[in-house]
Amino acid sequence: MHTAETLTLARLPSGVPVQTTVHTYGGAADADGPTLYVQAAQHGREVNGTEVLRRLHERLDHDAVSGTLVAVPVADPLTFDRVSYTTPEELDSVNSNMNRVWPGDADGSLHERMAAALWEYAGEADAIVDLHTGSPEMLTHTVYLKGSDESRRLAAAFGTDLLLAEAAGDEADAEWSERNFGGKLRVAATREGIPSITPELAHSKQLVEPAIETGVRGVTNVLKELDMLSGDPEMPADLRTARNHLGRATASDSGLFHPGPDTVLGETVEAGDHLGRVYDPTTYEVLQEVTADRAGFVYSVAREATVTAGETLVGIALPLRDGVE
Repeated sequence: MHTAETLTLARLPSGVPVQTTVHTYGGAADADGPTLYVQAAQHGREVNGTEVLRRLHERLDHDAVSGTLVAVPVADPLTFDRVSYTTPEELDSVNSNMNRVWPGDADGSLHERMAAALWEYAGEADAIVDLHTGSPEMLTHTVYLKGSDESRRLAAAFGTDLLLAEAAGDEADAEWSERNFGGKLRVAATREGIPSITPELAHSKQLVEPAIETGVRGVTNVLKELDMLSGDPEMPADLRTARNHLGRATASDSGLFHPGPDTVLGETVEAGDHLGRVYDPTTYEVLQEVTADRAGFVYSVAREATVTAGETLVGIALPLRDGVE
């Protein structure tokens, strides 16, 4: 069984509704089975997740789903239409990033109202997959909240080669609170007892076949892990688990970033290793010799050379010994 419902998330000042479509699969034959909520394009430039859900719709035997699958291919139409990460101040002057306000507020700012409307579905789920993408130069990975065993199980089942355990609250860096990461869907849901994961499929603004197929396989794997589809998840041969999701080298000044020749995805680095430099494009002055602040391995590298102060240049993850957090 499949149904498609138009959902009004909020309204603009002119009265024009902000709407999206909620797809529901299964549910009739096994009303007591689990409910999986999957959404994509919470950040509008991250389009591979949207294509993942379209292909899953095409390939999925709708009557074979045990339980209920709820899928929202465009969670934030405002950022989707603008091919952007956040909305401009004119639309939401308080909360430009929808992924900082969960579980939302029906009487709050525009994004809070949109999140609250979707939370009516997500908050009733037994598990959540929030599909995202990162930069082109990033290892595909799945993030889960450190300490949540059920979330880690889902992350492993999704089947990316790399899992990242994200510390939260007092265990995290100060930036975690400063940037209101507690308002992420994954974090808010996990704290409500709903196992949740965020796959980062890489390649924003482009439909990239390997990323899309990884996503389709991953969502299918989660359905199998929850016994909503028959069969076993397709697991990677070499699963690597790491932590320090916020571990990274950042730009101390604005300029052009030139990565070092040894700054390569997946490569191991030691604290103090040279990762590249930021220089002034007009005077040629070197503004920053970028170094690793910790030992680990590189999982993202900024390749868009023009950078601003505070921007992430290189992401560094810390491997876990025997998978222990």
